[in-house]
Amino acid sequence: MTETTIKMREGLSFDDVLLLPRDTEVTPKEVDTRSILVADIVLRVPILSSPMDRVTGARMAIAMAREGGLGIVHRNLTPEAQAAEIDKVKRSEHGIITNPISLSPEKTIREALGLMEHYHISGVPITEPDTNRLVGILTNRDIRFETNYDRPIYEVMTTDKTRPGGLVTASIGITLEQAQATLHTHRIEKLPIVDENRKLLGLITIKDIQKVREHPNATKDGKGRLCVGAAIGPLRDPVGRTAMLIDAGVDVIVIDAAHGQSIGVINALRAVKSEFPNIPVIVGNVATSDGARALIEAGADGLRVGIGAGSICTTRIVSGVGVPQLTAIMDCAAEAKRHGIPIIADGGIRFSGDAAKALAAGANTVMVGNMLAGTEEAPGDVILYQGRAFKDYRGMGSEAAMREGSSDRYGTDTNARFVPEGVEGRVPYKGQVRDTIYQLHGGIRSCMGYLGAHTIDELQERAQFMRITGASLRESHVHDVWITKEPPNYSSEYTSGGDHPSQ
Repeated sequence: MTETTIKMREGLSFDDVLLLPRDTEVTPKEVDTRSILVADIVLRVPILSSPMDRVTGARMAIAMAREGGLGIVHRNLTPEAQAAEIDKVKRSEHGIITNPISLSPEKTIREALGLMEHYHISGVPITEPDTNRLVGILTNRDIRFETNYDRPIYEVMTTDKTRPGGLVTASIGITLEQAQATLHTHRIEKLPIVDENRKLLGLITIKDIQKVREHPNATKDGKGRLCVGAAIGPLRDPVGRTAMLIDAGVDVIVIDAAHGQSIGVINALRAVKSEFPNIPVIVGNVATSDGARALIEAGADGLRVGIGAGSICTTRIVSGVGVPQLTAIMDCAAEAKRHGIPIIADGGIRFSGDAAKALAAGANTVMVGNMLAGTEEAPGDVILYQGRAFKDYRGMGSEAAMREGSSDRYGTDTNARFVPEGVEGRVPYKGQVRDTIYQLHGGIRSCMGYLGAHTIDELQERAQFMRITGASLRESHVHDVWITKEPPNYSSEYTSGGDHPSQ
């Protein structure tokens, strides 16, 4: 071992620092938290949900996009199942549905019910199979009292003959305001868009109009659909899986690996970008400027930063490898900014102040797992344990997750004996995602107000960090009091009178 192989640098985590307050002329409600995820996707709320199988499926991705963030659907699924999750997100909310689901009149009520249940819709247009000409519409009202589900749809659907005045339709070019007026006038919930030959071109629903009004910050594509990302592995046919995800409408691909600065990840990135040059690809994870540079030179459109910082990750303890998260963000951000590449701070965020520090240190967005795993929209059921509600949570490096498909994230074959780099556990049930995101986003806005920063760019320009001691950290947390009612954005885990676990 030589002196050049020993780098005794100091590494800092979120708990090691505080941001200094600055003169300000801006209040938290006046700040603009928009930030770039990749070149063509801007998030109004700079928060992503992690691609973990106990965090992000279609429900989580829908909820995140509605709140102005983005969900990355996990990859512990078959390519077909993952593509189906993406399709659910893309069909969940539209301004105008440009490729609506339809059925032929000869299909059965049973088939229609299955389709409606799968996509969580209350009706479906009925079209001729060869011409796509609209001949009717089937809604819950048509089959509410039906008992024979094997009847063909044409016997029960609403048609021009069964509805006084005929089916209500509209032409292409109608605005949402005009559509809402038409729906209200005719007391209907679905408005098919047709051409002069009555070929079905689109569909507008009252629910979609309401969702547009309810979620003004939603992250949407050019067609008015919610945006969604998907994780892929570097070793198991990344090009084939990406093709299926693109067909389903995915907006961004995330190559998901514990160690992004590896030849397998770099080869996967080059292969995907070569085959699909127009799809943005985020790659990770890395924790050094060298790692960031290697992926940028290989064609990455964005970077995921963090090795071993997650609450359920044991990588640093099992392997002895990692970089404290704040230092990793600073090093990678410095390199990425030279190339105009955005980065995601992934891992180690327990409080909204940690997210604010990550953004101030140079991250464009933050990714969270633990903070969302206990929400209603996370996959899995609510578990009652000793009188409290919980949800299961596990690392993608846990033995169970690796066995179900994530082993190549750690360079391990599915059939091999595993050396886990994560644990399985449970987290308290939290309720709706929107409440957690509101508090997390609110903490970021509060930080920007203290620093006098109107934008994320200004936050990074005005940020001044101070190194603190263990005593300062204890002083920062609630102390010398028993909390009788916990606020929604702070846990009493560290306020029982003892030292903070990091001490």
